[in-house]
Amino acid sequence: MSTVSERNSPQPAVTVIGLGEMGFTLAGAFLDGGHPTTVWNRTPRKADALVARGAERSATVRDAVAASPLVVVSVKGNATARAILESSGDALSGRSVLNLTDGTSAEARAVAEWVTDRGAQYLHGQIMTIAPGIGGAETVIFYGGSDAVFDRFESTLRLIGGRGTLISADAGVPALYGMAVHGTMWGALNGFLHSAALLSSEGIEVKRFLDDAGPSVAALVASFPMIADEVDRGEYATRYGALQHHRPSVEDLVRESEARNIDAGFPGYTLGLVTKALEDGHADDSYSRVIEYFRKQ
Repeated sequence: MSTVSERNSPQPAVTVIGLGEMGFTLAGAFLDGGHPTTVWNRTPRKADALVARGAERSATVRDAVAASPLVVVSVKGNATARAILESSGDALSGRSVLNLTDGTSAEARAVAEWVTDRGAQYLHGQIMTIAPGIGGAETVIFYGGSDAVFDRFESTLRLIGGRGTLISADAGVPALYGMAVHGTMWGALNGFLHSAALLSSEGIEVKRFLDDAGPSVAALVASFPMIADEVDRGEYATRYGALQHHRPSVEDLVRESEARNIDAGFPGYTLGLVTKALEDGHADDSYSRVIEYFRKQ
């Protein structure tokens, strides 16, 4: 049987290590894009469907890494990613590694250093979708690390996410971008669901609220660039919307929640942040000042 690298294909060969839901989908996208694709998974039978579609199944990590110039890793945790790559030995030298494994920025940097010390180039990617979104024209993937790898395989990477962007030479930055998106998402979702609990306790349909209050909600999102600018400059003085005007409204939200037997922990945390800022003399600053109370001194 011929190896993937020996096949007659105009597309570069790709190896995918890890065939969980995401890795399986990634390998399928490369196959659909015409790339000779080698796969390896700890449980070999997970590759059966991909092999039926034309993928090569490798018996060892070493053979899988040796089969392709681009090695894509999608496993659970960066410690696992490094351990698997270690088992490839010197086959890693000269390869390009794209690590799509979730974890912290420090973990991504550690894997990047380890990979480059072994003569390979490294790119880290943070996928901002679930597996069914892989390959979408609007699917965002943040990349950090080697610009040479990104430039060489850019057309290949478009197969897994049409909005893939190299944002930094630092392999840890994509993880921070991903966490920032998720932090914003969970904060917004929790705030909305807390509000929905209040509304429904009065028998008000949440959809009706959105219809009536849509412009006000949209204005909140529209304020993000202004907030970002204040944070970047570290300047929080404002003529309007000063912190001293926020506390009464937050206090009302806490009292209303408690009266309706709705958990007040979420607005209560906000009240604590605002109160600390006011006690420190920031009554006339914008709400952006609160960022300083997320930063531990």
